[in-house]
Amino acid sequence: MPNRLAGSASPYLLQHADNPVDWFPWGPQAFESARRRDVPIFLSVGYSTCHWCHVMAHESFEDGAIAAVMNEHFVSIKLDREERPDVDRVYMSYLQALTGQGGWPLSVWLTPDLKPFYAGTYFAPEDRQGRAGFPTILRAIARGWREDRARLVGEADRVVEALRERASEGAAPGAVATFAEAAGAAFEKGYQYYAENFDPRNGGFGGAPKFPRPSNLAFLLRCAALQGLASEAGVEAAGMVARTLGAMARGGVHDHIGGGFHRYSVDAEWFVPHFEKMLYDQAQIASCALEAWQATADERSAWLARATLDYVLRDMTAPGGGFYSAEDADSPGTDGQGSVEGAFYVWTLAEVERALGPDAAFAAGHFGIRPEGNVPKGLDPHGDFSGRNILAQARSLGESAKLHGLDPQAANDLLVSCLGRLLAARSARPRPHLDDKVVAGWNGLMISALARAAVVPAESLADRRAAYLAAALKAAAFVERELFNLPGGLPRRSWRRGEGSGAGFAEDCAFLVQAWLDLYEATFDAGWLVRAEGLQRVMDEQFWDAAKGGYFNSAAGAADVVVRLKEDYDGAEPAATSAAAMNLFRLSALTGDEAMRERGRRAIAAFRGRWEEAPHAMPQLLCSFESALEPPRHVIITGDPASPDFAELAAVVHESLGPRRALAALDGSPDARAFLSARSPWLAQMGAGETRPTAYVCEAHACQAPARTPDELRRALGRPAAAS
Repeated sequence: MPNRLAGSASPYLLQHADNPVDWFPWGPQAFESARRRDVPIFLSVGYSTCHWCHVMAHESFEDGAIAAVMNEHFVSIKLDREERPDVDRVYMSYLQALTGQGGWPLSVWLTPDLKPFYAGTYFAPEDRQGRAGFPTILRAIARGWREDRARLVGEADRVVEALRERASEGAAPGAVATFAEAAGAAFEKGYQYYAENFDPRNGGFGGAPKFPRPSNLAFLLRCAALQGLASEAGVEAAGMVARTLGAMARGGVHDHIGGGFHRYSVDAEWFVPHFEKMLYDQAQIASCALEAWQATADERSAWLARATLDYVLRDMTAPGGGFYSAEDADSPGTDGQGSVEGAFYVWTLAEVERALGPDAAFAAGHFGIRPEGNVPKGLDPHGDFSGRNILAQARSLGESAKLHGLDPQAANDLLVSCLGRLLAARSARPRPHLDDKVVAGWNGLMISALARAAVVPAESLADRRAAYLAAALKAAAFVERELFNLPGGLPRRSWRRGEGSGAGFAEDCAFLVQAWLDLYEATFDAGWLVRAEGLQRVMDEQFWDAAKGGYFNSAAGAADVVVRLKEDYDGAEPAATSAAAMNLFRLSALTGDEAMRERGRRAIAAFRGRWEEAPHAMPQLLCSFESALEPPRHVIITGDPASPDFAELAAVVHESLGPRRALAALDGSPDARAFLSARSPWLAQMGAGETRPTAYVCEAHACQAPARTPDELRRALGRPAAAS
């Protein structure tokens, strides 16, 4: 019989709707039940594409005996971390402080007033190798609650007080170094950290497991831009990014057949992935690949961005234009076995031969496919990949061409043909579960990636730029229609099948403001600036810490979080403050609002203790230091944005990395000119009398001579003229 989760919109909660556990969703009904019964809360946090969440569900939550213990001694709550990231971060912070590690499923025991006193991640269904299993833990905690409650409650009070102290920390008082000195030192220290931890053989940083963490790459690309792309330091920084993206693209963490990237690799060589695919990874990796092209002009980076974006548009896009959140790691096996991680993506040699016929030898050699399978036993402890192969590039295309007596173009054409036929064959398999929630912030990240792809003038993107801009605009319209229908101006966190969730969080606002700004630079429609400006003010009202600076995860007045925390780590997604700081500087430059610029500086200063001690923890925040310390820089283009001459000038701005510059258009329409000049009076007369599109490169509102051709603009930006 279905439990209380059956009425939920969350795919994760619905996966547990038939458990014998008497689950509650997170909310007042559960809290009141715990108080009335005088029992602790067991909180289980996860998401619908989480492999180990599935494992614990099958082993424990579907077990009637274990469920009986849970139902007798606890009020059990299921929470989708993607719907309530603020709640998840509170208890994940506790787990990390308690054990030094984190992950999902997150298993936490709380007092009825939501204070944590014990936590872990995955628990086995029985005692193993000296470690207590889940039933043993449940009984021990139930006994402790009956017999030693004062100690447990005391631990909970201590934990909450420690979390509050952490949340109240601000900039180090009386710091000797000036802000500029401290920021410069942190920038250098952050770079040294990545240089020392870089894996020159495999790309990435450190050893196994390896996560993409795009904010690392974004920081290194900013280092390259500031040092100069042709300088020794700039070449080194951009090289670390290019080698990392190249290694990821060659590895099994990259879906060579369908495009996109899996969540991480369990080994140091990017070979054996954890197979789930997350929207936020696709968006950020594509954005980094686009910037890598701007740093190196290497078309392989542009192709990587293209393949990633095309995967999202094909497999993760809702009919109305929004983007789904994730695809699972697990799916039914091709030989009738139950749900297995990676089953959709791996191949036997016989399957490849059936799909490709005489071309199978070419594909098998190129991707390292073997009759016995290509996954070493040490990377396959459960034998899931026995006799199966993960596709990873074993040879360069040039080597494959030479071995098969083909010229490079013929080899490329054959590889494309093989991948197309493998995609068709794979499409007949049972697909992994799709989490079809549309998450506001993650859609913001994807809209940004598409908007940036629409303006980067890489040759590989030439025939896709219009489609990417159309997809970005369609997704933005979806978000506005389905997620911006709450009073007060906050977006909803998510939408699924016609139903929206409650209000979103700081990260949703930050990523959507970024998306609106990127859409402005792609379209020069001032309406996107108006939207960005308005949403930034709502974010400031709801999440800004007026006392210490920075942004809380939860909105003011949130009644179901024991502590309002501020995220201080740029992990799989940037922290809300890291994204917001850059948004504030961009908005200030475009609108002339100096209060926004000052707020951006305060946002950075709020985390000074963190970035001085461990700058590599917040690489995305480090990217905003340049804008905080340097005067505003602009490129203003006058004329009709629809004209070819205007497009050529705008393309020059996007063709290479350099110091950050706000890009704006003063077109012939009175409304657009009035909007910008009312906020920045120094723009009012710019371009008056010009008869063709003209670009002005300005610093601190002082402008160089007008540039009317692409090469004149390149010279004004300090770049060499285009090769003839």
